[in-house]
Amino acid sequence: MDTITGAKILVTGPNSSVGLPVALDLATRNEVWGVARFGNADLRARLEAGGVHCETVDFATADFTGLPDDFDYVCNFAVARGGDGDWDRDLAANGEAVGLLLARCRRATAFLHCSSTAVYQPAGAHPLAETDSLGDNHRAMFATYSIAKIASEVVARTACRQFGVPTTVARLNVPYGDHLGWPWFHLKMMEAGLAIPVHPDRPNRFNPIHADDIVRQVPWLLAAASVPATVVNWAGGPATVEEWCGLIAELTGLEARFEETERTIGSVTTDNTRMHALVGPAEVDWRTGITRMVAANR
Repeated sequence: MDTITGAKILVTGPNSSVGLPVALDLATRNEVWGVARFGNADLRARLEAGGVHCETVDFATADFTGLPDDFDYVCNFAVARGGDGDWDRDLAANGEAVGLLLARCRRATAFLHCSSTAVYQPAGAHPLAETDSLGDNHRAMFATYSIAKIASEVVARTACRQFGVPTTVARLNVPYGDHLGWPWFHLKMMEAGLAIPVHPDRPNRFNPIHADDIVRQVPWLLAAASVPATVVNWAGGPATVEEWCGLIAELTGLEARFEETERTIGSVTTDNTRMHALVGPAEVDWRTGITRMVAANR
């Protein structure tokens, strides 16, 4: 399914760095509704200017009764990272809200739940497949994030079976683009003369995926939805923090200075075999994507 046209689509978290380009792209061909708290008025205005109908919803309370119940597709990009360790709020926003949303949208043709490779048990350079052990690999930076994302997957899988809504759970690994993502933050840190934190278990391996590939693959991930839910990694080709910061340094003349610390995320690299079979590989090579990112910011 290369594209979706003429559908009624709900996008949660449309003001997030990942949800924004997806919502704006879908709105060029569909009736798109976006729900979030919308604390940033400029982002809401940008979405509305792009044709997205915005409704204010707090996922910690998850009151979806004011929303229509006739969406053809639902793309759930809402997330609460919870740096302050409020477990009740973050489990409600990430977990309970997913079940309540699926119950409200049980007439949907397909539901895409954007999860994260933060759900995996740290395994160094081992490429993680969907059947590998789960764990708490983001605790060093976000106290509740990994566990809350695991909980959200369980709720999505349960509601998928309970309500018979075909669902895809896609575990995203380092999304980035011209003005979003971890590499973009590293560029800004280098511009400020700051050291880049890296885990002592080096090199720090990940699978960054460009926003263009995320937008392009959303229809395919919806087409792959099933009951029970399809679970799949969502990632690009392998690269290390050291490699992409080195390329940023080469392109800008800035210094890539690293500081080893265990208070950062260690390697999370993925086996993309299932993804390639279902939706095909990412097309934007990380070197091309980083080069574009630097050009857009310098």
